[in-house]
Amino acid sequence: MLKFIVDILSEPSVLVGLVALVGLIAQKKSAADMVRGTTKTILGFLVLSGGAGLVVSSLSPMGAIMQGSFGVQGIIPNNEAVVSMALKSFGTATALIMAFGMVANILIARFTRLRYIFLTGHHTFYMACMIAVILSVAGLKSFMLVLVGSLWLGFVMAFFPAIAQKYMCKITGSDDVGFGHFGTVGYVLAGAIGQWIGKGSKSTEELNLPKNLSFLRDSSVSISITMAIIYLILVIAAGPEFVQTQLSAGKNFLVFAIIQAITFAAGVFIILQGVRLILAEIVPAFTGFSERLVPNAKPALDCPIVFPYAPNAVLIGFLSSFVGGLVGLAMLGMLNWVLILPGVVPHFFCGATAGVFGNATGGRRGAIVGAFVHGVLISFLPVFLLPVLGDLGFAATTFSDTDFGVVGILMGKLAGVGAVLISLVIFAIIGGLVAYHRLVPEKSNSETSA
Repeated sequence: MLKFIVDILSEPSVLVGLVALVGLIAQKKSAADMVRGTTKTILGFLVLSGGAGLVVSSLSPMGAIMQGSFGVQGIIPNNEAVVSMALKSFGTATALIMAFGMVANILIARFTRLRYIFLTGHHTFYMACMIAVILSVAGLKSFMLVLVGSLWLGFVMAFFPAIAQKYMCKITGSDDVGFGHFGTVGYVLAGAIGQWIGKGSKSTEELNLPKNLSFLRDSSVSISITMAIIYLILVIAAGPEFVQTQLSAGKNFLVFAIIQAITFAAGVFIILQGVRLILAEIVPAFTGFSERLVPNAKPALDCPIVFPYAPNAVLIGFLSSFVGGLVGLAMLGMLNWVLILPGVVPHFFCGATAGVFGNATGGRRGAIVGAFVHGVLISFLPVFLLPVLGDLGFAATTFSDTDFGVVGILMGKLAGVGAVLISLVIFAIIGGLVAYHRLVPEKSNSETSA
């Protein structure tokens, strides 16, 4: 039963489809509308996932060239790898913390001003696993382990969307949708950097091109050409023998590079279509859910939700973040610290998102510098998280996204003092949020805008 619950809750398409269904039921929609809305919401997520799969498959050879051909050795942060290792010993605790953590998220959204329902199921699963491991090693067991773990999970599921919301309003032009992805610290930092340095910088989406280069205004074309140039440089540097024997199954290495580049662009195009489909269904359906269960709550959705608002910033953010990762790798080498290799996939999804956040506040300068700093940050945070995971027996890998690093380091330090402190801290945080909501009058929308 626990495995069945986790399978449902960790599958984003099913989870968001269920939320859409509850919202449609709350609005007393007809059976036909419920079937249509639920199905199209699930369909949108599956389309998005299909696009993400294409992007990942087209980027994996790039990582293989970096390691196999250029001989760079180190640790590649990977959420899936560290979680799969931890589940062997902490599977039951992870499942219970995830299930009750989602309940805690709804209660926190209901009784505090952190009114966000986190709907990115796989990230909820990863965070639940990390929390379960840290609390177990701290000495918490059975009921207290699940209670404290669920409160920590519910809190971070509401807190991180809250700190990203002012940037989401700038990106989307509305206050209807929240942001639910555990790389939020990096994205908020990129948005703040854009605000700081980007005054007067034009948006990445404003391309002033000569007439004969107007085809580059189409993001799919510009992404294809840019990635083709990058891939061609990489395969030429790696050499035809390595590419054709290790990666392309005998296919000409130049043809292979071009196909991978266009496959990447196709994946991004599919992601954008999936996001548009999701937004068209989940926002109206979620209105009913929030009106009945959590007044004024917003759905916090996965990072590709911002991609359609600045497709050029997606590519610029990815490239800038990856360059930041390479610079971070060089700095780690000079400091003689553990080498964190830039994982191409996290630099795409997280770096692209940082680029969109930076562009929203600081145009092209914000996108480039914000994503670059993000790339450096996700090179260094895992270094400080490694001692925590190493003490837990997972020194071979680590988490890739910023919020895992921030939460893991904080909880690891608290756990080092003892189970009592890590429990008291979360009780104090939740209690303080509830008390503030009850005792301090909430400003009206007119007062807030003024």
